[in-house]
Amino acid sequence: MNQLTEQTIGCPYCGEAIHILIDPSDLDQQYIEDCQVCCKPINFRVSESIDGALIVSVYSDDDAF
Repeated sequence: MNQLTEQTIGCPYCGEAIHILIDPSDLDQQYIEDCQVCCKPINFRVSESIDGALIVSVYSDDDAF
C-alpha cells in the first residue's frame, strides 16, 4: 500500500508556501491543481531522485517544462 507523502511547495504565481500530499503512484506524472491561496493553476510534475526520494517540480502556465 502506497503512503501519501507531504511536501511543501512555493506557488509559482504568488510565492505562498503550500502543503500538498503526493501519492507515490503519481511518479512520472504531470497534473494541474489550483493554488489554495491565489487560485491560479499550478502545473505539477512528480519524479524520483537517484536515491528514491520523490521530487515535485511546479510551474506556472508561462514556464516551459
